[in-house]
This record gives sequence, C-alpha cells and structure tokens, in this order.
Amino acid sequence: MDDLIAGYHRFRASTWRSERGRFEELSRHGQHPRALVIACSDSRTDPQMVFNAVPGELFVVRNVANLTPPYSPDDQPKGISAAIEFAVRALRVHDIIVMGHAMCGGIHALLNGAPAEVSDFVGQWVRIAEPARQRAMTAPPELRQHVCEHEAVRLSLGNLMTFPWIKSAVEAGGLKLHGCYFDIRSGILERLGEDGIFRSIPD
Repeated sequence: MDDLIAGYHRFRASTWRSERGRFEELSRHGQHPRALVIACSDSRTDPQMVFNAVPGELFVVRNVANLTPPYSPDDQPKGISAAIEFAVRALRVHDIIVMGHAMCGGIHALLNGAPAEVSDFVGQWVRIAEPARQRAMTAPPELRQHVCEHEAVRLSLGNLMTFPWIKSAVEAGGLKLHGCYFDIRSGILERLGEDGIFRSIPD
C-alpha cells in the first residue's frame, strides 16, 4: 500500500496539476464519454493506457475474460449488464469496444478448467463463453488459447446484440460495436474487420 500512496503523491504533484482544469470541467458538466470499453480485469491491459485516453473519454467495464453476458433481465443483480445499460441509455455512448488480450487467464480457465483456488466464481463466470471454447477446440492444441481469446471477443459482440436497446441503436446507426485484441507481448492492437478477421492496426 505504501507504493500506491507514493503513486498518489506523484499524481497530486504532477498529473493533478496539469489536468486540474479537465477534472473541474468534468465535475461541473458531468461525464460524456465517447465510448464504452468492455475489457479484461487483467492488470496488464489498461484500456485507458492502450488508447492513450484522458479522464472522461472512456466508460470502462472490466471483468474476467472481457465477457458480456446475454440480455437476461430478472430480479438478480447484474453488474456488467447494469454498467452497459448506464453507458448506452444514460450516457449515450456512440461506440462499444470489446477488447480481448493475449495470455488471458480467464480464457485459460475456460479451456482447461478453473484452478481450485478460484473455483467459487471464476469457473461459472467463464462458462458464458462456452460457445467460444467449442469453436476453439477445433484448432490445433497449440493455437487454442489464441483462437479462443479472439472467439470470446466475437461472442461478447454477439451477446451485446441481444440487448434490445443496443440492437435498435446499432440498426438506427447511432451506435457502433467494435472488437479489438491487445497483445501484451508486442503492444500491438488488432481490430476486428467487417469480414470477421482480426488485423493489426498499423503504427
């Protein structure tokens, strides 16, 4: 914790001073992010860093394996769906980005089973992506992790379209969905094309 407090001191001494006007404006006028990013909780994949975004630009939802559950309103708590609803219906973002990444522990748990020490919740959560796992299992064993990481992004994009107010906004042209994949080994970001293929974004 001491290291984090030291980081806070650096923030107050540098970032806060240079960005104070921005924070004051955000506090007066509220947030108007341009995009919702659904990313993995992995500490190595920070969407704000990857997109070089400033405070107020991105509304970020992070969870294990960057998954979006399908639309299923009921009387049970739905944290991810609640955040999506707030971003789309209250903040009216224009873009939703699902960002997967290389070496994802959640996808590894999906493919190989959750380790015993995280069996209470992780295993059940990643089963949302079971169709992605099934598609990945047709690939050679050495490629399954990589393939499944991409398939999980496609699956989450498909699940987003089960939300009726997302589907209607996309069809009306007021909202766009995007798939991305960040390779933490190279720092390269891939984008899912309209042809269904991930391609590296050139520098």
